[in-house]
Amino acid sequence: MTIVETDKWTTNIFTGGWRPGAGGSEAVINPATGEVLGRVGLAGVADVDIAAERARDAQPAWTETGYPARAAVLRRAAAALESERDTVVGWLIREGGGTAGKGHFEVSLAVDELLAAAALVTQPIGELLPTEDFRRQSQARRVPVGVVGVIAPWNFPLILALRSVAPALALGNAVLLKPDPKTAVVGGALIANLFEHAGLPADVLHVLPGGADVGEAVVISPGTDMISFTGSTRAGHRVGELAGARLKPVALELGGNNAFIVLDDADLDAAVNNGSWGSFVHQGQICMAVGRHLVHEDVADEYLSKITELAAGQRLGDPADPAVTLGPLISPRQAERVELIVGSSIAAGARQLLGGSRSGCFYPATVLAGVRPGMAAFDEEIFGPVIAVTTFGSDAEAAQLANATGYGLVAAVHTRSVARGLRLASRLRTGMVHVNDQTVDDQAHIPMGGRGRSGNGSRFGGHWSIDEFTQWQWLTTRDVAELYPR
Repeated sequence: MTIVETDKWTTNIFTGGWRPGAGGSEAVINPATGEVLGRVGLAGVADVDIAAERARDAQPAWTETGYPARAAVLRRAAAALESERDTVVGWLIREGGGTAGKGHFEVSLAVDELLAAAALVTQPIGELLPTEDFRRQSQARRVPVGVVGVIAPWNFPLILALRSVAPALALGNAVLLKPDPKTAVVGGALIANLFEHAGLPADVLHVLPGGADVGEAVVISPGTDMISFTGSTRAGHRVGELAGARLKPVALELGGNNAFIVLDDADLDAAVNNGSWGSFVHQGQICMAVGRHLVHEDVADEYLSKITELAAGQRLGDPADPAVTLGPLISPRQAERVELIVGSSIAAGARQLLGGSRSGCFYPATVLAGVRPGMAAFDEEIFGPVIAVTTFGSDAEAAQLANATGYGLVAAVHTRSVARGLRLASRLRTGMVHVNDQTVDDQAHIPMGGRGRSGNGSRFGGHWSIDEFTQWQWLTTRDVAELYPR
């Protein structure tokens, strides 16, 4: 059985087995060529509560299977994914518009997430508490939240779904996964097939591709106990509003407008390499992408010259061609949005050193100089292959500019002095900082997450996942019941 190339998912959703969804079906489109790759089933609002009820019924038995059996399922899923790496990468190229390098990077991260989740089950999950009565034992323990609703985006559909699905399952929860319909094969059907292949019991996982109405139904359903959402800040506000009104815990991993700070003592060749990679990987369609290049005024001209030359060497086209380094954006609408941000910034006084106009889903590598606060290229998350350069004169000004945003996901600092880099890093209001590196970095064992408009302080990865997908329970036991005064 293959985990991708199967007719099971054609026009079907995965809930109580493979069956048609109430939302009908939708074509899967290759954004680079317009080719129809197949048809996926779509869930409707009516499917959500049914799936949640089935998941709630299945969850206790899944918890009671014990942690070795849960870990074994996750390890089998990791092995199956690795064994079909090339097939999965092919789908990531065709369905999501990424290059082969991006696809292999994503599959490797996904395998690591599955293995890390399998190891998570052996972490301590409780504490022994003092008690005044030696005949009673008192403990605090972490127990599964129950049914977790996971809403995942299109840009890294496999890893950004599994980052929540895998630890939630490992810790004994059932899951409703709502992938974006633009990547419903890799972000949904593949994951359903993967866990079916790995022996996950029926109804512990449901995969419900659909639009915003289905996502909202997952959030408000009385059958879901917590929500893990990865996506735009605008949509995250809505998810938080709906969950908060129901006193339902929610983990939000949202957008970013990330600063890449180049100090006057930086190795400029390394900085140019890192900065351009952070802006162009997957066409900049990553929450951790380098958004704003903040460059010391003494080295700005040289930095601009070098990075413009490097950007000019990017090859735009169908990522199925190994020579292509920039594939399409996910949709013409997204390309139009990037074009509007660039055009607005130029009208406000930014200088375009490289770039051009969009063509369908394609947008060329672009370099803007003279970008200032108040311009769209500084203030907004671009989500496109645009290098926007702003200059500064001191470390204090660099920190001020970096923090001049409501986002707080990640930042990077380039300097030959690690001590100087650490001092600057301590002033940055972000969930992650990298000294002498770029901003796009994620590993299965680290606390991934942001602040402000980038998230609500939740963290994915390592033992931090226990905090998100379990809750505390106080438990006391006695050998003999205490008799109280009457």
